[in-house]
Amino acid sequence: MKKRVFAPVIAQHGKMQFREVSANSDLVHNFYGIHEPVTGAVISAKRLDIVLAPLVAFDSAHHRIGMGGGYYDRAFSFAGLRDAYHKPKIIGLAFDCQKVDEISPNPWDIRVFHVITESGAN
Repeated sequence: MKKRVFAPVIAQHGKMQFREVSANSDLVHNFYGIHEPVTGAVISAKRLDIVLAPLVAFDSAHHRIGMGGGYYDRAFSFAGLRDAYHKPKIIGLAFDCQKVDEISPNPWDIRVFHVITESGAN
């Protein structure tokens, strides 16, 4: 089964889109210094299967504090309207030391499905 890989790209007006990336993709630094593909198919966030999301902190209820831009919360705002997690599965990537006792989420904050750290899944 062939899998396609999509990378987040910060588009105009603070929106995040997802562009296909391959071994031949041209990458440029965005205004945060992060490499982004400049070519490749764009896919709706609703069509992604798995998303790896950075975070600053997380708790055992799978609440997360992101990097402060709200890009993931806006891109996946549709996920907050669901009772059950279908797709995409948003997986947080963190270190064990980033786990906190409790995060009081804002109404727009999107929870992660799971968090993976250096010691395993949380």
